Amino acid sequence: MSLVLLLAVPAWARDVPFQVINWPAANPTLRFTFGKPKQLDSMQDKTRVYVMDTLAENLSPRLISSAQFSVYLFDKSKVRVSEDVITLNNLGPGESVKLQLTLTASGVPVSLSIRDTAQIPRVVSLTVNSTPQGATLKLDGTETGTTPRVINVGVGKHILTFLKEGFTAGNYPLEISSQDVSGGSVSYELGASALDSIELRDGSVLTGDLLSISGMDVEIRVGGSIQHFDRNKIKRVLLVQRDPPTPNLPPAAMPKP
Repeated sequence: MSLVLLLAVPAWARDVPFQVINWPAANPTLRFTFGKPKQLDSMQDKTRVYVMDTLAENLSPRLISSAQFSVYLFDKSKVRVSEDVITLNNLGPGESVKLQLTLTASGVPVSLSIRDTAQIPRVVSLTVNSTPQGATLKLDGTETGTTPRVINVGVGKHILTFLKEGFTAGNYPLEISSQDVSGGSVSYELGASALDSIELRDGSVLTGDLLSISGMDVEIRVGGSIQHFDRNKIKRVLLVQRDPPTPNLPPAAMPKP
């Protein structure tokens, strides 16, 4: 009688991995083995839900106390269709940990990549507003839209510039640290109007320089051009305070010896 020994091979070993990634490529300290994505269901908006068995192995002789990686999945056209995050804590030398990723994808994944989140430039989102609203907003000299506005800002020192016709432009220094998180806000009050405001009886408002009122004629400079209006078309005028012009005085005479 011959004895046949049957060994049970775990499903993990039988399945061909979807992808194996050594990180970093040179002198790797971690190996990620990703199983084939298994589709669970399709959602109404044509997105798909997948689960992916993942094995992370510590190849180094040192404890990995904490590490985090972003996982990006791509379709056959190299378009990113899903992403997730892997977090490792207290993974000893030679140890491994099994994980299961649940991903919502907008296409069929055929490849993936990972990236250490510590190497990804940190960006936080801020809500920027002004009083009054509708000011043109610039971040470090680049226009980003009008207030209120949600912007993304990287770590470091920045300058927010606010511009609105009829108001004094202003700068707001901003510094983002590596510990800051998204969800903050900045509110800036623009300086007093630098121009006169002329409200017409039809409801429109002009901002400019009131030059003169002569009889029935009102002369206003708006945006560099001079306009004339019948005074009966004007409902209200708001004048800003201005310093009187410096008179052109003759130079003082030098005392005679």
